[in-house]
Amino acid sequence: MNDDQPTERLQALRTEHRILDAEIAARIAAGDDMLAVARMKKRKLRLKDEIQALLDDCVPDIIA
Repeated sequence: MNDDQPTERLQALRTEHRILDAEIAARIAAGDDMLAVARMKKRKLRLKDEIQALLDDCVPDIIA
C-alpha cells in the first residue's frame, strides 16, 4: 500500500459523510421516511468512526 491510498480513502470518506449530511437534512426538511433517515444517520456515524480510525493510524504512537 502506498502513502497516497490512505489520503485518497480519507478524502472519499469525508466526501461521502458531507453528502449524507446534506441528504439527511433535506429528507428531514421534506418530512420523508424517518426510518430511512435513521439508517442514513447510522451510516454517517460509521463513516465518522472509519475516518477517525484512519486519522488515528496516521499519528504514530508516542511512548511517554
